[in-house]
Amino acid sequence: MNRRSNGAALFVMFVLFSAGCRTAVPASTDPTAMTYREVDGRKLQAHVFQPASHDRRPRSAVILVHGGGWSEGSPEWTFGAAQRFVDVGMVAIAVEYRLSQGTVTPIEALSDVCAAFRWVRTQSSQLGIDPRRVAGYGISAGGHLVASTATVGCPDGGGTPDVMLLLSPAVDLARDAWFGRKLQERATPEAYSPVDHVRAGAPPTNIVIGAEDTLTPLAGTKRFCDRLREAGSECHLNVFDGVGHLLTRNLANQESDFDPDPAARDAGYASHFRLLKQVGFLETRP
Repeated sequence: MNRRSNGAALFVMFVLFSAGCRTAVPASTDPTAMTYREVDGRKLQAHVFQPASHDRRPRSAVILVHGGGWSEGSPEWTFGAAQRFVDVGMVAIAVEYRLSQGTVTPIEALSDVCAAFRWVRTQSSQLGIDPRRVAGYGISAGGHLVASTATVGCPDGGGTPDVMLLLSPAVDLARDAWFGRKLQERATPEAYSPVDHVRAGAPPTNIVIGAEDTLTPLAGTKRFCDRLREAGSECHLNVFDGVGHLLTRNLANQESDFDPDPAARDAGYASHFRLLKQVGFLETRP
């Protein structure tokens, strides 16, 4: 992940990928914005989507973490994906984190994502969720942040998801020059590279990636999944031929002129839902 496109182009890509045929999240499912953390004079927001129908049983939840090379993006980039999870009965929570601008680095972003997981569990009664069933969904750089909670670890402890769902995740970063610059010499890239910190006890993981991905290459993602299995964890790697980063069909430009493959996109979500059902996150409801 050594190049970046402009934020507007990335936003279009995330909307196209996440929403599929939807043109926007319906007004009836607009999220509720809640402050999950105050840090450095900022209030970081969690955007909570609730399923339309409610019952008294706590639901499973998923925290969504957007991509953007650690330096761009917003929770809105994952609103389409959030609706997908709401449609299968989950509470979906799209979170804001500090971007790598000025003196901020991915280290602060990881701290924020860890705090989001802790906050969701402490607020489980208010949110109507089961604190033992909180998944993490991460896209590209957001995939790095989700994976890091379970490998590199959280600066203040805790914060690990119960299931990891990753799309084109940045998990092999020891030699990534872009990531190294974002760290501003506060740490080596290897120190925050998930593949180099896999340990026993990592949660079940499902990864979706294009075989031709040039930003978060398949080879590093495969190493990550293999190491999870070697450590005794479950990892499913879903590779889609003929597509690149975030399943784009435009292999010549995987940063701005996006063309996500609809069939691969839908199959990717289906693979996430299969794992969620397997581990008891999805229930049959009337």
